[in-house]
Amino acid sequence: MRLVRVSSKGRIVVPKEIREKLGIKPWRRVLLRVVDQHAEIVLLSQGPVKALRGMLKSESSLAAELLEERKMG
Repeated sequence: MRLVRVSSKGRIVVPKEIREKLGIKPWRRVLLRVVDQHAEIVLLSQGPVKALRGMLKSESSLAAELLEERKMG
């Protein structure tokens, strides 16, 4: 357990060993929440775009399908 101080601007520094254990890298987003009068740090995904990347891959291109549809119609 580590003791940290809160700055006059409300900032805290997460000690290096805790960041390493949790895998917190620079600019990584974390959620701070209060659970039973204790602070909890929750790692968020890298971002909604990165989390969804590749989910909708298909064999054909939607743009190509739309262009083909317009040629026929």
